[in-house]
Amino acid sequence: MRESQMQFIRQQGFPDEDASEGLYVALMFQPRVIGTLVAFGVFFQSAWLFLALSAVLVWSTLVPTHSPFDAFYNRFIAQPRGRTPLGVAPAPRRFAQGMAAAVTLTVGIALGFGAAKTAWVVEALMAISVTAVVLRDFCGPANVYHFMRGMWTRPHSHATGAGRSC
Repeated sequence: MRESQMQFIRQQGFPDEDASEGLYVALMFQPRVIGTLVAFGVFFQSAWLFLALSAVLVWSTLVPTHSPFDAFYNRFIAQPRGRTPLGVAPAPRRFAQGMAAAVTLTVGIALGFGAAKTAWVVEALMAISVTAVVLRDFCGPANVYHFMRGMWTRPHSHATGAGRSC
């Protein structure tokens, strides 16, 4: 396994003990599907596609035990091939799904209200993010989660300057 794949698995909130080629493949299923749907949405400038994708991502975030992406992967890919099914998504993965839901909702609303320039800018940001995941094994939203969690859990002492990172 490449180091970037191991790092991606860690970004998603899985411990090193769980890291495997099978888990990496399973975790990449959702970004590839989302990337394909975003490409269609951009090509057709479909508000409904982005709104539907946002709804599915919100569902996956709020009810991770019934994620449509994970259920599809488990039923049609993992089970027939004898692979380990995906379990409940850890917090960094859910956070990334939530951010993707917000971005796709923004695009859907922008397209619905005829704000084409706004939609193009946000679509470009989404396309860059999905491309980074699929081609570079880098999930920016999951990294934001880890960064923010580190800021919240780091001890702060303003009197001595201890705990500062920069």
